[in-house]
Amino acid sequence: MNTKYIDLIEQTFDFPQDEFQLQNDQLRFHGIDLMGLIKEYGAPLKFTYLPKISENIQRAKSWFNGAIEKHAYPASYNYCYCTKSSHFKHVLHEALRNDIHIETSSAFDIDIVQNLKKQGKINEKTYVICNGFKRDQYIKNIAQLINEGHENCIPVIDNYEEIALLTNQTHKDFKIGIRIASEEEPKFEFYTSRLGIGYKNIVPFYEDQIKHNDQIELKMLHFFINTGIRDNAYYWNELQKCLRVYTRLKKICPTLDSLNIGGGFPIKNSLGFDYDYAYMADEVINQIKLFCEEENVAPPHIFTEFGSFTVGESGGAIYEILYQKQQNDREKWNMINSSFITTLPDSWAINKRFIMLPINRWNDRYERVLLGGLTCDSDDYYNSEQHMNAIYLPRYDREKPLYIGFFNTGAYQETIGGFGGLQHCLIPAPKHLLIQKNKDGSLSTQLFKEQQKSEDLLKILGYEH
Repeated sequence: MNTKYIDLIEQTFDFPQDEFQLQNDQLRFHGIDLMGLIKEYGAPLKFTYLPKISENIQRAKSWFNGAIEKHAYPASYNYCYCTKSSHFKHVLHEALRNDIHIETSSAFDIDIVQNLKKQGKINEKTYVICNGFKRDQYIKNIAQLINEGHENCIPVIDNYEEIALLTNQTHKDFKIGIRIASEEEPKFEFYTSRLGIGYKNIVPFYEDQIKHNDQIELKMLHFFINTGIRDNAYYWNELQKCLRVYTRLKKICPTLDSLNIGGGFPIKNSLGFDYDYAYMADEVINQIKLFCEEENVAPPHIFTEFGSFTVGESGGAIYEILYQKQQNDREKWNMINSSFITTLPDSWAINKRFIMLPINRWNDRYERVLLGGLTCDSDDYYNSEQHMNAIYLPRYDREKPLYIGFFNTGAYQETIGGFGGLQHCLIPAPKHLLIQKNKDGSLSTQLFKEQQKSEDLLKILGYEH
């Protein structure tokens, strides 16, 4: 009878997989000795495996450039990193090694851009696509970038007042984009995105505010779908609507030559994850080319803004199972030595699921459990995997420590959880490691941040000065 945890995984999935292998009954992630990390640094801990960032960028570039070559597409592909996914220096520096561009969301993003320029990581040729609702400081920072001569700074106009706000602060000509207010999936609580300008209003908006304004040049149409690039009727229908607007606009605006298909590729959230990235990139390029040919307009340069896809699969979090509580005849609670609310907030806020696997004891018998965090909040739990409405782990044994890992957690979790700030119930943020691959293929580990201390939190709360 197959009752070991390894049996469960091998019967359910193709295993091992590219990033997950077993060695001596212990899990390795991209070749990282996870138990070695635990022995050296303890748990809980978080880590970022930096090479995965470059790997995913290069994968996406190969898919889109391959499609461009296959279809003889007469324009270029430009990869932008959506900085809101993770603003950390180590993430931006790794991403920018791959000849990419940047998409920003708020005022302080531009301060990061200025820092990157001073360090020589980007230059005036780097596209800085400025998204989001713009007021006051964001407008001032964008204007400063334009006035300093950053020729490829492109503010994407979100509402009818932003052009006036920008021209009042700038003394140079500059390029702009317009964001389409896309229609959301039927399951959403609202029909149209709060961001951007409606499909029917874009051409009149161009005629009224842009066409006769000599200071600005319309360069880009920005199309964003909240669910990302997915092979379903909703996505393809919205893309067709976007292309109708683009071709109408292109016929009266010769400077328009770029289409930003914001909304990213999904990342792996289960060992059973299945998504044909190459097919999707191919089909996007093919549909854009065919539509433009039918309308007799030049196909646009393609921009994508990949945030989670860039950084998400580089991250992981490791916890120790502290204790098991049998609360009734059916439910066993495995208590972790941290909090899901503070360290993986998307699992609590939007019911997001990550890949969860034990680090050790794969040859032990398994049981069904629930996972509970340390806080006194009833919502601090994790109770199902992406592929099944249950969690299975090696059986709890007080004498045999069990460690578990959550993988592909690199996007959003630190900023949403409040990195370096207050944590729910004052649960300290765990230590964070950076892992890089050396030229000889070996891995090197650097401690980025220590676990929060009591005095760190007391100072924020005003008890110490």
